[in-house]
Amino acid sequence: MRGEVAELHRELTRNGLVVWTQGNISARVPDSEMLVIKPSGVAYADLTPASMVVVDFEGNVVDGDLSPSSDTATHAHIYREMGWVNGVVHTHSPYATAWAARCEPIPCVLTAIADEFGGDIPLGPFARIGGEEIGKGIVETLSDSRSRAVLMRNHGVFTVGADAREAVKAAVLCEDAARAVLLARQLGELERLDQDDIDALHDRYQNVYGQ
Repeated sequence: MRGEVAELHRELTRNGLVVWTQGNISARVPDSEMLVIKPSGVAYADLTPASMVVVDFEGNVVDGDLSPSSDTATHAHIYREMGWVNGVVHTHSPYATAWAARCEPIPCVLTAIADEFGGDIPLGPFARIGGEEIGKGIVETLSDSRSRAVLMRNHGVFTVGADAREAVKAAVLCEDAARAVLLARQLGELERLDQDDIDALHDRYQNVYGQ
């Protein structure tokens, strides 16, 4: 699990979703109340399986020599409240974070957004970093949405998935959607897809597309 989480962090840098030491990925340890998460303030190039930190759902370090991410309480709260979630990603990817700075959801104006997110990519409330308030806002916002991404007001992006790789995919596609829609909006008004089309597209992508 440590090896998988360490390797997935390379996808964040490869896709331009993070700078410096910002951002983090975690994964639920199967059949436990523990998670593996990136250490705080460590450069991506220096991440190894051994540097990952194992914590319990109260944020206590179970195994590891480094301090866990400052977002650990957020990740732990999501795992406690959303039993199907086994992976969480946080980034400040520039285009999606621009929407968060504008305090606007990303409207479902593209088939790709309907496919992956099942509607608008929602906006969650502002909360200070360090406690569970961000996690509470994420859980509350996603409880009324099919989206696996949420833009946290004036902060950045959190994504969830049935595993950590799925959460990374949602982060990559959220940034791609944010960029495309922002560019389109420079050309004029946007028209949201009809809800029936969104539902059909989402169902096809989730249940038919791929292998």
